[in-house]
Amino acid sequence: MKRIGMLTSGGDCQALNAAMRGVAKTLFNAKEDVEIYGFLDGYKGLIYGKFRMLTGSDFSGILTKGGTILGSSRMPFKLMREPDENGLNKVEAMKQNYHKLQLDCLVILGGNGTHKTANLLKEEGLNIITLPKTIDNDLWGTDMTFGFQSAVNIATEAIDNIHTTAASHGRVFIIEVMGHKVGFLTLNAGMAGGADVILIPEIPYDINKVIDAIKERHDRGSRFTILAVAEGAISKEDAKLSKKEYKKKLENYTYPSVSYEIADQIAKKSGMEVRVTVPGHTQRGGTPCPYDRVFASRLGSEAGKLILKGEYGFMVGYKNREIVKVPLEEVAGKLKMVDPGSSIVKEAKMLGISFGD
Repeated sequence: MKRIGMLTSGGDCQALNAAMRGVAKTLFNAKEDVEIYGFLDGYKGLIYGKFRMLTGSDFSGILTKGGTILGSSRMPFKLMREPDENGLNKVEAMKQNYHKLQLDCLVILGGNGTHKTANLLKEEGLNIITLPKTIDNDLWGTDMTFGFQSAVNIATEAIDNIHTTAASHGRVFIIEVMGHKVGFLTLNAGMAGGADVILIPEIPYDINKVIDAIKERHDRGSRFTILAVAEGAISKEDAKLSKKEYKKKLENYTYPSVSYEIADQIAKKSGMEVRVTVPGHTQRGGTPCPYDRVFASRLGSEAGKLILKGEYGFMVGYKNREIVKVPLEEVAGKLKMVDPGSSIVKEAKMLGISFGD
């Protein structure tokens, strides 16, 4: 009998259910006796012992379902070693609940913060397998994360839909795409949607260069300009500030987000009419696209195979178009970012896209 725990942590995204289904179906089809316990609402479920046993019927019909059947929550890694409000030692509580259920392995689906805690639990002696989910595609050790392609599709559709109204009214439109620290989503959606300007955290922008790009289009006879702006886009001036200085500036920030600041600057300096559209959490929601369904299923199946073989302490990732296992210690605490000198950025610039640099 194998007893497997499973939880989804951090922000939700598409294909979490597909990935869990991939793990479960692989284990069930191996004809071994298996019990799967789903912890509710991420690490909170593991800490406070909130779980339910999952059967084959729980994994039926969820391949196309967004979100997560287990629920999720954010539990910052920096707080994991701190007692809760009642003095409970969170790490010890997680270990006790793991051993109380006599688990052979815990399967954890999540992003960067999730993987830090997963590696902590591995170092505490638990058998851990992880699966890489995040719409940001910023996990170290894998070329792709599930949820990313679905989010690209949604953000791209938002940009596509703006084109007609932008052209009709002759306006500058800013579409704010998710991504506080990393710009993969904005870069890919911007290119796919035909954005004229793409601003991402890894390439600090000069607002005057952005306006120059808009004016150049206008001088060529174009009635509109579309900007794809990441949530975490940052100006060259702000990028020079220390973390303390930047944090202090944000305390007195009067705009809802950076996109509104950029819109205000463009309007004041160019006199052009500017509008901002924020797709927001729609980028994380809805049905996973076919690519993510297949990809998450493959990752889940490989995780199931590792469990059957008793190989633990790995993230199941994707490198050079192959599913691979990556030691957790190589993943935890590292962020994969867009390389400003990468071929995709160079190619985007050759297409005439401005990055404001």
